[in-house]
Amino acid sequence: MNQDHIRNFCIIAHIDHGKSTLADRLLELTGTVLKRDMKAQVLDKMDLEREKGITIKLAPVRMKYKDYELNLIDTPGHVDFSYEVSRSLEACEGAILVVDASQGIQAQTLANVYLALAADLTIIPILNKIDLPAADVERVSAEVVSLLGCKKEDILHISAKTGMGVEAVLEKVVAEVPPPSGQIDIESRALIFDSYYDDYRGVILYVRLVDGRIGKNDQIKMMATGAEGIALEVGALKPGMTAGTELIAGEIGYIVTNLRTTREAKVGDTVTMVKNAAKTALPGYKEVKPFVYAGFFPESNEYYQELKDAIEKLSLSDSALQFTPENSPVLGFGVRVGFLGLLHMDIVRERLEREYDLELVVTNPSTDYELTLLNGEEADIKSAADLPDVSKIAEIREPWIKGEVVVPKEYVGAVIQLVASKRGLQKNLSYVDAQLALVAFEAPLANLLTDFYDQLKSVTSGYGSFNYELDDYRAEDLVKLDFYVAGERVDALSVMLHRSEAQSLGRQIVEKLKDVIPRQNFQVSLQAGIGGKFIAREDISAYRKDVTTGLYGGDVSRKKKVLAKQKKGKTRMKKFGKVDIPAEAFTVMLKRD
Repeated sequence: MNQDHIRNFCIIAHIDHGKSTLADRLLELTGTVLKRDMKAQVLDKMDLEREKGITIKLAPVRMKYKDYELNLIDTPGHVDFSYEVSRSLEACEGAILVVDASQGIQAQTLANVYLALAADLTIIPILNKIDLPAADVERVSAEVVSLLGCKKEDILHISAKTGMGVEAVLEKVVAEVPPPSGQIDIESRALIFDSYYDDYRGVILYVRLVDGRIGKNDQIKMMATGAEGIALEVGALKPGMTAGTELIAGEIGYIVTNLRTTREAKVGDTVTMVKNAAKTALPGYKEVKPFVYAGFFPESNEYYQELKDAIEKLSLSDSALQFTPENSPVLGFGVRVGFLGLLHMDIVRERLEREYDLELVVTNPSTDYELTLLNGEEADIKSAADLPDVSKIAEIREPWIKGEVVVPKEYVGAVIQLVASKRGLQKNLSYVDAQLALVAFEAPLANLLTDFYDQLKSVTSGYGSFNYELDDYRAEDLVKLDFYVAGERVDALSVMLHRSEAQSLGRQIVEKLKDVIPRQNFQVSLQAGIGGKFIAREDISAYRKDVTTGLYGGDVSRKKKVLAKQKKGKTRMKKFGKVDIPAEAFTVMLKRD
Protein backbone atom coordinates (compact mmCIF):
# COMPACT_ATOMS: atom_id res chain seq x y z
CA MET A 1 0.00 0.00 0.00
CA ASN A 2 1.27 3.46 -0.92
CA GLN A 3 2.13 5.43 2.25
CA ASP A 4 -0.01 8.39 1.10
CA HIS A 5 -3.07 6.16 1.53
CA ILE A 6 -2.24 4.95 5.06
CA ARG A 7 -3.65 6.65 8.17
CA ASN A 8 -2.52 5.52 11.64
CA PHE A 9 -4.60 6.82 14.53
CA CYS A 10 -5.74 5.92 18.04
CA ILE A 11 -8.67 6.77 20.27
CA ILE A 12 -7.90 8.44 23.60
CA ALA A 13 -10.39 9.23 26.36
CA HIS A 14 -11.11 8.97 30.06
CA ILE A 15 -12.46 5.62 31.29
CA ASP A 16 -16.09 5.08 30.21
CA HIS A 17 -16.33 7.99 27.74
CA GLY A 18 -17.07 5.63 24.85
CA LYS A 19 -13.72 4.65 23.24
CA SER A 20 -14.58 1.00 22.62
CA THR A 21 -18.15 1.77 21.49
CA LEU A 22 -16.82 4.24 18.89
CA ALA A 23 -14.31 1.59 17.72
CA ASP A 24 -17.27 -0.84 17.28
CA ARG A 25 -19.13 1.66 15.06
CA LEU A 26 -16.02 2.33 12.94
CA LEU A 27 -15.53 -1.42 12.39
CA GLU A 28 -19.19 -1.77 11.43
CA LEU A 29 -19.20 1.23 9.10
CA THR A 30 -16.06 0.14 7.21
CA GLY A 31 -17.39 -3.43 6.86
CA THR A 32 -14.38 -4.81 8.78
CA VAL A 33 -16.73 -6.84 10.99
CA LEU A 34 -19.97 -8.17 9.52
CA LYS A 35 -23.17 -7.14 11.28
CA ARG A 36 -23.98 -10.76 12.21
CA ASP A 37 -20.56 -11.12 13.97
CA MET A 38 -20.92 -7.80 15.78
CA LYS A 39 -21.00 -7.66 19.57
CA ALA A 40 -20.39 -4.82 22.03
CA GLN A 41 -16.70 -3.96 22.57
CA VAL A 42 -15.37 -6.19 19.79
CA LEU A 43 -11.77 -5.23 20.53
CA ASP A 44 -12.02 -6.02 24.26
CA LYS A 45 -11.15 -9.71 24.14
CA MET A 46 -11.08 -10.45 27.90
CA ASP A 47 -14.27 -11.11 29.89
CA LEU A 48 -12.76 -8.87 32.57
CA GLU A 49 -12.67 -5.91 30.16
CA ARG A 50 -16.33 -6.38 29.27
CA GLU A 51 -17.44 -6.65 32.89
CA LYS A 52 -15.43 -3.71 34.21
CA GLY A 53 -16.13 -1.65 31.07
CA ILE A 54 -12.44 -0.72 30.74
CA THR A 55 -9.80 -1.53 28.17
CA ILE A 56 -6.88 -3.40 29.76
CA LYS A 57 -4.96 -4.67 26.72
CA LEU A 58 -4.72 -2.36 23.72
CA ALA A 59 -5.83 -3.79 20.38
CA PRO A 60 -4.83 -2.67 16.87
CA VAL A 61 -7.15 -3.24 13.90
CA ARG A 62 -6.85 -2.48 10.16
CA MET A 63 -9.86 -1.10 8.26
CA LYS A 64 -10.49 -0.24 4.60
CA TYR A 65 -12.37 2.98 3.87
CA LYS A 66 -12.79 4.11 0.25
CA ASP A 67 -9.24 3.40 -1.01
CA TYR A 68 -7.51 4.23 2.30
CA GLU A 69 -5.96 1.84 4.80
CA LEU A 70 -6.88 2.95 8.33
CA ASN A 71 -4.97 1.48 11.30
CA LEU A 72 -6.73 2.04 14.63
CA ILE A 73 -5.27 1.34 18.08
CA ASP A 74 -7.78 1.16 20.98
CA THR A 75 -5.67 2.24 23.98
CA PRO A 76 -6.15 1.49 27.70
CA GLY A 77 -7.27 4.52 29.72
CA HIS A 78 -6.01 3.78 33.23
CA VAL A 79 -2.93 5.52 34.63
CA ASP A 80 -1.30 2.20 35.67
CA PHE A 81 -0.78 1.54 31.94
CA SER A 82 0.27 5.06 30.93
CA TYR A 83 3.62 3.76 29.57
CA GLU A 84 1.72 1.44 27.18
CA VAL A 85 -0.49 4.36 26.13
CA SER A 86 2.57 6.54 25.42
CA ARG A 87 4.07 3.79 23.20
CA SER A 88 0.76 3.39 21.33
CA LEU A 89 0.67 7.12 20.65
CA GLU A 90 4.23 6.95 19.28
CA ALA A 91 2.92 4.40 16.74
CA CYS A 92 0.36 6.86 15.33
CA GLU A 93 0.17 10.18 13.52
CA GLY A 94 -3.29 11.15 14.76
CA ALA A 95 -5.55 10.76 17.78
CA ILE A 96 -9.32 10.94 18.14
CA LEU A 97 -10.05 12.62 21.48
CA VAL A 98 -13.41 11.39 22.78
CA VAL A 99 -15.08 13.49 25.48
CA ASP A 100 -18.37 12.53 27.14
CA ALA A 101 -20.81 15.42 26.50
CA SER A 102 -22.45 14.87 29.89
CA GLN A 103 -19.27 14.62 32.00
CA GLY A 104 -16.80 16.90 30.24
CA ILE A 105 -13.01 16.73 30.39
CA GLN A 106 -11.67 14.46 33.13
CA ALA A 107 -8.38 13.26 34.60
CA GLN A 108 -7.20 10.76 31.99
CA THR A 109 -8.47 13.00 29.18
CA LEU A 110 -5.92 15.59 30.29
CA ALA A 111 -3.11 13.10 30.91
CA ASN A 112 -3.63 11.45 27.50
CA VAL A 113 -3.96 14.78 25.67
CA TYR A 114 -0.58 15.85 27.08
CA LEU A 115 0.91 12.52 25.98
CA ALA A 116 -0.59 13.02 22.50
CA LEU A 117 0.74 16.59 22.27
CA ALA A 118 4.18 15.39 23.41
CA ALA A 119 4.09 12.79 20.61
CA ASP A 120 3.16 15.61 18.17
CA LEU A 121 -0.10 14.00 17.01
CA THR A 122 -2.94 15.63 15.08
CA ILE A 123 -5.87 15.65 17.52
CA ILE A 124 -9.46 15.34 16.27
CA PRO A 125 -11.86 16.39 19.08
CA ILE A 126 -15.21 14.59 19.35
CA LEU A 127 -18.15 15.02 21.73
CA ASN A 128 -19.80 11.65 22.34
CA LYS A 129 -23.17 10.76 23.95
CA ILE A 130 -24.85 13.95 22.68
CA ASP A 131 -28.17 12.03 22.60
CA LEU A 132 -28.22 11.77 26.42
CA PRO A 133 -30.65 14.08 28.26
CA ALA A 134 -27.77 15.15 30.57
CA ALA A 135 -25.49 16.22 27.67
CA ASP A 136 -24.25 19.82 28.02
CA VAL A 137 -22.77 20.45 24.57
CA GLU A 138 -22.07 24.18 25.05
CA ARG A 139 -20.14 23.85 28.33
CA VAL A 140 -18.10 20.82 27.23
CA SER A 141 -17.32 22.38 23.81
CA ALA A 142 -15.93 25.45 25.59
CA GLU A 143 -13.72 23.17 27.75
CA VAL A 144 -12.36 21.36 24.68
CA VAL A 145 -11.71 24.67 22.87
CA SER A 146 -9.71 26.03 25.83
CA LEU A 147 -7.77 22.76 26.19
CA LEU A 148 -6.80 22.32 22.53
CA GLY A 149 -7.05 25.86 21.21
CA CYS A 150 -9.21 24.63 18.31
CA LYS A 151 -12.29 26.29 16.82
CA LYS A 152 -15.73 25.34 18.10
CA GLU A 153 -16.82 24.19 14.61
CA ASP A 154 -13.86 21.74 14.48
CA ILE A 155 -15.49 19.59 17.20
CA LEU A 156 -17.58 16.73 15.84
CA HIS A 157 -20.81 15.80 17.64
CA ILE A 158 -21.63 12.09 17.61
CA SER A 159 -23.44 9.31 19.40
CA ALA A 160 -21.25 6.19 19.20
CA LYS A 161 -24.09 4.04 20.52
CA THR A 162 -26.59 4.91 17.75
CA GLY A 163 -23.94 5.56 15.05
CA MET A 164 -25.06 9.16 14.52
CA GLY A 165 -22.31 11.32 12.98
CA VAL A 166 -19.69 8.52 12.92
CA GLU A 167 -19.14 8.68 9.13
CA ALA A 168 -17.91 12.27 9.54
CA VAL A 169 -15.22 10.94 11.91
CA LEU A 170 -13.78 8.70 9.16
CA GLU A 171 -13.88 11.56 6.65
CA LYS A 172 -12.02 13.82 9.08
CA VAL A 173 -9.37 11.14 9.82
CA VAL A 174 -8.66 10.77 6.09
CA ALA A 175 -8.58 14.55 5.55
CA GLU A 176 -6.62 15.71 8.61
CA VAL A 177 -4.34 12.91 9.89
CA PRO A 178 -1.01 13.09 8.01
CA PRO A 179 0.24 9.94 6.23
CA PRO A 180 3.37 8.18 7.62
CA SER A 181 6.73 9.53 6.47
CA GLY A 182 9.06 6.53 6.87
CA GLN A 183 11.68 5.46 4.31
CA ILE A 184 11.35 2.01 2.75
CA ASP A 185 14.92 1.65 1.39
CA ILE A 186 16.91 2.03 4.65
CA GLU A 187 17.60 -0.28 7.65
CA SER A 188 14.40 -1.68 9.18
CA ARG A 189 13.16 -0.26 12.48
CA ALA A 190 9.84 -1.15 14.11
CA LEU A 191 8.41 0.03 17.44
CA ILE A 192 6.88 -2.65 19.70
CA PHE A 193 3.79 -1.07 21.28
CA ASP A 194 2.49 -4.32 22.75
CA SER A 195 3.59 -7.92 23.12
CA TYR A 196 1.92 -11.01 24.55
CA TYR A 197 2.61 -14.71 24.86
CA ASP A 198 0.46 -17.23 22.97
CA ASP A 199 0.60 -20.80 24.37
CA TYR A 200 0.72 -22.31 20.88
CA ARG A 201 2.74 -19.80 18.86
CA GLY A 202 5.20 -18.04 21.19
CA VAL A 203 5.57 -14.29 21.66
CA ILE A 204 3.47 -12.14 19.32
CA LEU A 205 4.52 -8.52 18.81
CA TYR A 206 2.24 -5.67 17.77
CA VAL A 207 4.51 -3.28 15.87
CA ARG A 208 4.52 -0.07 13.88
CA LEU A 209 7.08 -0.20 11.08
CA VAL A 210 8.85 3.16 11.07
CA ASP A 211 11.47 2.46 8.36
CA GLY A 212 12.33 -0.39 5.98
CA ARG A 213 10.43 -3.67 5.72
CA ILE A 214 10.13 -6.95 7.64
CA GLY A 215 9.10 -10.08 5.75
CA LYS A 216 8.14 -13.62 6.69
CA ASN A 217 11.09 -15.76 7.96
CA ASP A 218 13.39 -12.73 8.35
CA GLN A 219 15.88 -12.88 11.23
CA ILE A 220 15.04 -10.09 13.67
CA LYS A 221 16.71 -8.56 16.71
CA MET A 222 15.43 -6.54 19.71
CA MET A 223 17.74 -3.57 20.24
CA ALA A 224 17.21 -3.03 24.01
CA THR A 225 17.24 -6.65 25.21
CA GLY A 226 19.57 -7.99 22.47
CA ALA A 227 17.30 -11.02 21.90
CA GLU A 228 17.31 -12.51 18.40
CA GLY A 229 14.53 -14.49 16.75
CA ILE A 230 12.70 -15.28 13.52
CA ALA A 231 9.60 -13.58 12.14
CA LEU A 232 7.59 -16.78 11.62
CA GLU A 233 4.58 -14.84 10.34
CA VAL A 234 3.74 -11.20 9.62
CA GLY A 235 0.39 -9.62 8.87
CA ALA A 236 -2.39 -7.30 10.01
CA LEU A 237 -5.31 -7.61 12.43
CA LYS A 238 -8.67 -7.28 10.67
CA PRO A 239 -9.59 -7.76 13.65
CA GLY A 240 -8.53 -11.44 13.49
CA MET A 241 -4.95 -12.23 12.41
CA THR A 242 -4.58 -12.09 8.63
CA ALA A 243 -1.15 -13.25 7.41
CA GLY A 244 0.70 -11.37 4.67
CA THR A 245 4.14 -11.59 3.01
CA GLU A 246 5.70 -8.48 4.60
CA LEU A 247 5.13 -5.27 6.55
CA ILE A 248 6.52 -2.08 5.02
CA ALA A 249 7.31 1.37 6.46
CA GLY A 250 4.21 3.16 7.77
CA GLU A 251 2.17 0.03 8.41
CA ILE A 252 0.90 -1.36 11.72
CA GLY A 253 0.70 -5.12 12.12
CA TYR A 254 1.81 -8.16 14.06
CA ILE A 255 4.90 -10.40 14.02
CA VAL A 256 4.73 -13.97 15.33
CA THR A 257 8.20 -14.80 16.72
CA ASN A 258 9.90 -17.90 18.12
CA LEU A 259 10.72 -16.08 21.38
CA ARG A 260 9.59 -17.76 24.60
CA THR A 261 8.85 -14.83 26.94
CA THR A 262 7.88 -11.15 26.64
CA ARG A 263 10.92 -10.29 28.81
CA GLU A 264 12.92 -10.65 25.57
CA ALA A 265 10.61 -8.33 23.62
CA LYS A 266 9.35 -5.56 25.87
CA VAL A 267 6.95 -2.75 25.06
CA GLY A 268 8.88 0.25 23.66
CA ASP A 269 11.76 -1.82 22.27
CA THR A 270 12.94 -1.43 18.66
CA VAL A 271 12.89 -4.40 16.25
CA THR A 272 15.55 -4.46 13.52
CA MET A 273 17.20 -7.07 11.28
CA VAL A 274 20.11 -9.26 12.40
CA LYS A 275 21.82 -8.52 9.07
CA ASN A 276 22.04 -4.83 8.18
CA ALA A 277 20.89 -3.76 11.66
CA ALA A 278 19.87 -0.18 12.44
CA LYS A 279 22.46 1.95 14.26
CA THR A 280 20.10 3.88 16.57
CA ALA A 281 17.01 2.61 18.38
CA LEU A 282 13.72 4.51 18.36
CA PRO A 283 13.51 6.92 21.36
CA GLY A 284 11.41 6.52 24.52
CA TYR A 285 12.21 2.99 25.70
CA LYS A 286 12.37 2.52 29.47
CA GLU A 287 12.41 -0.37 31.94
CA VAL A 288 9.06 -0.63 33.68
CA LYS A 289 9.61 -1.22 37.42
CA PRO A 290 6.95 -2.52 39.81
CA PHE A 291 6.36 -0.37 42.89
CA VAL A 292 3.53 -2.21 44.69
CA TYR A 293 4.20 -5.56 46.36
CA ALA A 294 1.59 -7.94 47.75
CA GLY A 295 1.60 -11.53 48.98
CA PHE A 296 -0.57 -14.04 47.07
CA PHE A 297 -1.42 -17.24 48.97
CA PRO A 298 -3.60 -20.20 47.93
CA GLU A 299 -6.55 -20.88 50.26
CA SER A 300 -5.05 -24.32 51.00
CA ASN A 301 -1.36 -25.19 50.94
CA GLU A 302 -1.85 -28.14 48.58
CA TYR A 303 -2.53 -25.63 45.74
CA TYR A 304 0.81 -23.79 46.15
CA GLN A 305 2.40 -25.48 43.11
CA GLU A 306 -0.62 -24.60 40.96
CA LEU A 307 -0.35 -20.94 42.05
CA LYS A 308 3.38 -20.87 41.25
CA ASP A 309 2.82 -22.42 37.79
CA ALA A 310 -0.03 -19.99 37.07
CA ILE A 311 2.06 -16.91 38.02
CA GLU A 312 4.95 -18.19 35.87
CA LYS A 313 2.61 -18.58 32.86
CA LEU A 314 1.08 -15.16 33.42
CA SER A 315 4.51 -13.50 33.69
CA LEU A 316 5.40 -14.87 30.22
CA SER A 317 2.91 -12.42 28.72
CA ASP A 318 3.31 -9.59 31.25
CA SER A 319 6.91 -8.38 31.44
CA ALA A 320 6.08 -5.96 34.30
CA LEU A 321 5.17 -8.83 36.66
CA GLN A 322 7.91 -9.91 39.09
CA PHE A 323 7.60 -12.50 41.87
CA THR A 324 9.52 -14.36 44.61
CA PRO A 325 8.39 -17.24 46.92
CA GLU A 326 7.17 -16.25 50.40
CA ASN A 327 6.22 -18.13 53.57
CA SER A 328 3.82 -17.09 56.35
CA PRO A 329 3.02 -18.98 59.60
CA VAL A 330 -0.74 -18.31 59.22
CA LEU A 331 -1.16 -18.54 55.45
CA GLY A 332 1.57 -21.08 54.56
CA PHE A 333 3.49 -20.93 51.28
CA GLY A 334 2.78 -18.28 48.66
CA VAL A 335 4.45 -15.75 46.35
CA ARG A 336 5.25 -12.06 46.76
CA VAL A 337 4.39 -10.28 43.52
CA GLY A 338 5.41 -6.82 42.25
CA PHE A 339 2.87 -4.72 40.27
CA LEU A 340 2.67 -1.39 38.42
CA GLY A 341 -0.26 -0.22 40.56
CA LEU A 342 -3.42 -1.31 42.33
CA LEU A 343 -5.51 -1.82 39.17
CA HIS A 344 -2.72 -3.99 37.75
CA MET A 345 -2.81 -6.03 40.99
CA ASP A 346 -6.60 -6.34 40.82
CA ILE A 347 -6.46 -7.60 37.22
CA VAL A 348 -3.69 -10.14 37.92
CA ARG A 349 -5.66 -11.46 40.89
CA GLU A 350 -8.87 -11.84 38.90
CA ARG A 351 -7.06 -13.51 35.99
CA LEU A 352 -5.43 -16.03 38.34
CA GLU A 353 -8.80 -16.80 39.92
CA ARG A 354 -10.66 -17.17 36.61
CA GLU A 355 -8.21 -18.53 34.09
CA TYR A 356 -6.43 -20.89 36.50
CA ASP A 357 -9.34 -21.62 38.85
CA LEU A 358 -7.49 -20.63 42.05
CA GLU A 359 -8.92 -19.37 45.35
CA LEU A 360 -6.51 -16.70 46.62
CA VAL A 361 -5.79 -14.77 49.80
CA VAL A 362 -4.08 -11.42 49.04
CA THR A 363 -2.23 -9.49 51.76
CA ASN A 364 -1.95 -5.69 52.09
CA PRO A 365 0.00 -4.04 49.30
CA SER A 366 3.24 -2.42 50.47
CA THR A 367 6.44 -0.99 49.06
CA ASP A 368 10.08 -1.87 49.82
CA TYR A 369 12.24 -0.39 52.61
CA GLU A 370 16.01 0.00 53.04
CA LEU A 371 17.53 -0.72 56.47
CA THR A 372 20.88 0.08 58.06
CA LEU A 373 21.64 -2.24 60.99
CA LEU A 374 23.73 -1.27 64.03
CA ASN A 375 26.56 -3.54 62.83
CA GLY A 376 26.76 -1.49 59.63
CA GLU A 377 25.02 -4.02 57.34
CA GLU A 378 22.52 -2.84 54.71
CA ALA A 379 19.27 -4.76 54.07
CA ASP A 380 16.23 -4.43 51.81
CA ILE A 381 12.78 -5.68 52.87
CA LYS A 382 9.63 -5.96 50.76
CA SER A 383 7.13 -6.58 53.59
CA ALA A 384 6.74 -5.57 57.23
CA ALA A 385 6.90 -9.22 58.34
CA ASP A 386 10.59 -9.38 57.21
CA LEU A 387 11.64 -6.56 59.58
CA PRO A 388 14.38 -7.75 61.95
CA ASP A 389 14.42 -7.02 65.71
CA VAL A 390 14.06 -3.24 66.26
CA SER A 391 16.98 -3.22 68.73
CA LYS A 392 19.35 -4.15 65.86
CA ILE A 393 18.25 -1.37 63.48
CA ALA A 394 20.06 1.97 63.18
CA GLU A 395 17.66 3.52 60.63
CA ILE A 396 14.83 2.65 58.21
CA ARG A 397 14.53 4.46 54.88
CA GLU A 398 11.36 4.54 52.78
CA PRO A 399 10.93 5.49 49.10
CA TRP A 400 9.69 9.01 48.30
CA ILE A 401 8.27 10.13 45.01
CA LYS A 402 8.17 13.37 43.07
CA GLY A 403 4.55 13.85 42.05
CA GLU A 404 2.56 16.26 39.92
CA VAL A 405 -1.18 16.79 40.05
CA VAL A 406 -2.83 18.62 37.15
CA VAL A 407 -6.15 20.03 38.34
CA PRO A 408 -8.61 22.89 37.65
CA LYS A 409 -7.60 25.89 39.77
CA GLU A 410 -10.69 25.80 42.06
CA TYR A 411 -9.52 22.45 43.48
CA VAL A 412 -5.94 23.50 44.31
CA GLY A 413 -6.66 24.02 48.03
CA ALA A 414 -8.25 20.57 48.39
CA VAL A 415 -5.29 18.90 46.62
CA ILE A 416 -2.71 20.66 48.84
CA GLN A 417 -4.68 19.53 51.94
CA LEU A 418 -4.77 15.96 50.63
CA VAL A 419 -1.00 15.98 49.97
CA ALA A 420 -0.36 17.30 53.50
CA SER A 421 -2.56 14.57 55.02
CA LYS A 422 -0.30 11.97 53.34
CA ARG A 423 2.85 13.47 54.96
CA GLY A 424 3.65 15.08 51.59
CA LEU A 425 5.49 18.35 51.02
CA GLN A 426 4.14 20.77 48.43
CA LYS A 427 7.08 22.06 46.38
CA ASN A 428 5.68 24.24 43.64
CA LEU A 429 2.45 25.63 42.20
CA SER A 430 2.25 26.81 38.59
CA TYR A 431 -0.51 27.38 36.04
CA VAL A 432 -0.71 25.56 32.73
CA ASP A 433 -3.35 28.02 31.48
CA ALA A 434 -6.06 30.26 32.98
CA GLN A 435 -7.97 27.22 34.26
CA LEU A 436 -5.42 24.47 34.94
CA ALA A 437 -2.98 24.41 37.85
CA LEU A 438 -0.01 22.11 38.32
CA VAL A 439 0.80 21.17 41.92
CA ALA A 440 4.31 19.67 42.35
CA PHE A 441 4.99 17.78 45.57
CA GLU A 442 7.08 15.11 47.28
CA ALA A 443 5.54 12.35 49.39
CA PRO A 444 6.29 8.90 50.84
CA LEU A 445 5.21 6.23 48.35
CA ALA A 446 3.66 3.94 51.00
CA ASN A 447 1.06 6.60 51.89
CA LEU A 448 -0.07 6.93 48.27
CA LEU A 449 -0.45 3.20 47.65
CA THR A 450 -3.82 2.32 49.03
CA ASP A 451 -6.33 5.04 48.29
CA PHE A 452 -4.60 8.23 47.11
CA TYR A 453 -6.17 7.95 43.63
CA ASP A 454 -9.65 7.46 45.05
CA GLN A 455 -9.30 10.41 47.39
CA LEU A 456 -7.79 12.62 44.67
CA LYS A 457 -10.71 11.79 42.38
CA SER A 458 -13.24 12.54 45.09
CA VAL A 459 -11.74 15.88 46.26
CA THR A 460 -11.33 17.08 42.64
CA SER A 461 -14.66 15.74 41.26
CA GLY A 462 -12.72 13.39 39.00
CA TYR A 463 -10.67 16.13 37.30
CA GLY A 464 -7.33 15.57 39.06
CA SER A 465 -4.72 13.63 37.12
CA PHE A 466 -1.66 12.34 38.91
CA ASN A 467 1.78 11.55 37.58
CA TYR A 468 4.88 10.61 39.56
CA GLU A 469 8.40 9.26 39.43
CA LEU A 470 10.48 7.59 42.13
CA ASP A 471 12.86 10.06 43.82
CA ASP A 472 15.01 8.60 46.64
CA TYR A 473 14.95 6.77 49.97
CA ARG A 474 14.70 8.89 53.13
CA ALA A 475 15.20 7.97 56.80
CA GLU A 476 12.01 8.48 58.83
CA ASP A 477 10.65 7.51 62.26
CA LEU A 478 9.04 4.32 60.95
CA VAL A 479 7.53 1.58 63.10
CA LYS A 480 6.02 -1.84 62.48
CA LEU A 481 2.37 -2.11 63.55
CA ASP A 482 1.37 -5.67 64.49
CA PHE A 483 -2.14 -7.07 64.84
CA TYR A 484 -3.14 -9.81 67.28
CA VAL A 485 -6.22 -12.02 67.00
CA ALA A 486 -7.10 -13.87 70.25
CA GLY A 487 -3.59 -13.13 71.56
CA GLU A 488 -1.79 -14.53 68.49
CA ARG A 489 0.18 -12.23 66.19
CA VAL A 490 -0.89 -12.39 62.52
CA ASP A 491 2.23 -11.50 60.50
CA ALA A 492 0.37 -11.17 57.21
CA LEU A 493 -1.53 -8.18 58.64
CA SER A 494 1.59 -6.31 59.86
CA VAL A 495 2.23 -2.94 58.27
CA MET A 496 5.09 -0.39 58.22
CA LEU A 497 4.12 3.23 58.86
CA HIS A 498 5.18 6.50 60.47
CA ARG A 499 4.91 6.59 64.27
CA SER A 500 2.56 9.60 64.13
CA GLU A 501 -0.02 7.61 62.13
CA ALA A 502 0.15 4.36 64.13
CA GLN A 503 -2.50 5.15 66.77
CA SER A 504 -5.29 6.17 64.37
CA LEU A 505 -4.60 3.42 61.84
CA GLY A 506 -4.41 0.76 64.59
CA ARG A 507 -7.86 1.80 65.84
CA GLN A 508 -9.32 1.88 62.33
CA ILE A 509 -8.06 -1.58 61.41
CA VAL A 510 -9.19 -3.36 64.60
CA GLU A 511 -12.66 -1.84 64.10
CA LYS A 512 -12.72 -3.20 60.54
CA LEU A 513 -11.44 -6.60 61.65
CA LYS A 514 -14.29 -6.72 64.18
CA ASP A 515 -16.78 -6.48 61.30
CA VAL A 516 -14.97 -9.06 59.15
CA ILE A 517 -13.98 -11.85 61.58
CA PRO A 518 -17.03 -14.01 62.43
CA ARG A 519 -18.18 -14.39 66.04
CA GLN A 520 -17.03 -17.52 67.88
CA ASN A 521 -18.43 -19.45 70.85
CA PHE A 522 -15.93 -17.59 73.04
CA GLN A 523 -14.85 -13.94 73.33
CA VAL A 524 -12.11 -12.92 70.85
CA SER A 525 -9.81 -9.97 71.50
CA LEU A 526 -8.41 -7.96 68.56
CA GLN A 527 -5.36 -5.81 69.38
CA ALA A 528 -2.91 -3.55 67.58
CA GLY A 529 0.56 -3.07 69.03
CA ILE A 530 4.00 -1.58 68.39
CA GLY A 531 6.76 -3.75 69.82
CA GLY A 532 5.30 -5.03 73.10
CA LYS A 533 2.93 -2.09 73.67
CA PHE A 534 -0.76 -2.33 72.72
CA ILE A 535 -2.30 0.84 71.32
CA ALA A 536 -5.82 -0.30 70.29
CA ARG A 537 -8.28 -3.04 71.20
CA GLU A 538 -11.72 -4.32 70.24
CA ASP A 539 -13.55 -7.42 71.50
CA ILE A 540 -15.81 -9.71 69.49
CA SER A 541 -18.43 -10.93 71.96
CA ALA A 542 -19.18 -14.65 72.17
CA TYR A 543 -22.25 -16.45 70.91
CA ARG A 544 -24.26 -17.37 73.98
CA LYS A 545 -26.75 -20.18 74.11
CA ASP A 546 -29.61 -19.60 76.55
CA VAL A 547 -28.91 -22.51 78.93
CA THR A 548 -31.74 -21.53 81.30
CA THR A 549 -34.62 -22.33 78.93
CA GLY A 550 -35.26 -25.77 80.49
CA LEU A 551 -35.61 -24.32 84.00
CA TYR A 552 -38.96 -23.19 85.32
CA GLY A 553 -40.01 -22.30 88.82
CA GLY A 554 -37.83 -23.04 91.82
CA ASP A 555 -35.08 -20.95 93.40
CA VAL A 556 -32.95 -18.40 91.46
CA SER A 557 -29.79 -20.24 92.62
CA ARG A 558 -30.60 -23.02 90.08
CA LYS A 559 -30.33 -20.46 87.29
CA LYS A 560 -27.08 -19.00 88.69
CA LYS A 561 -25.56 -22.47 88.96
CA VAL A 562 -26.21 -23.29 85.26
CA LEU A 563 -24.88 -19.88 84.12
CA ALA A 564 -21.70 -20.30 86.21
CA LYS A 565 -21.14 -23.69 84.58
CA GLN A 566 -21.52 -22.11 81.12
CA LYS A 567 -19.06 -19.33 82.05
CA LYS A 568 -16.49 -21.92 83.13
CA GLY A 569 -16.86 -23.73 79.78
CA LYS A 570 -16.43 -20.47 77.83
CA THR A 571 -13.21 -19.69 79.76
CA ARG A 572 -11.80 -23.12 78.94
CA MET A 573 -12.81 -22.74 75.29
CA LYS A 574 -11.02 -19.37 75.11
CA LYS A 575 -7.75 -21.09 76.12
CA PHE A 576 -7.93 -23.80 73.45
CA GLY A 577 -10.21 -22.27 70.82
CA LYS A 578 -8.83 -21.45 67.35
CA VAL A 579 -10.11 -18.45 65.37
CA ASP A 580 -10.53 -19.02 61.65
CA ILE A 581 -9.54 -15.79 59.91
CA PRO A 582 -11.44 -15.21 56.62
CA ALA A 583 -9.68 -13.99 53.45
CA GLU A 584 -11.39 -10.56 53.59
CA ALA A 585 -9.50 -9.79 56.82
CA PHE A 586 -6.25 -9.58 54.85
CA THR A 587 -7.59 -6.94 52.48
CA VAL A 588 -9.09 -4.52 55.03
CA MET A 589 -6.20 -2.13 54.46
CA LEU A 590 -6.75 -1.89 50.71
CA LYS A 591 -9.43 0.70 51.36
CA ARG A 592 -8.76 2.93 54.35
CA ASP A 593 -11.92 5.02 54.12
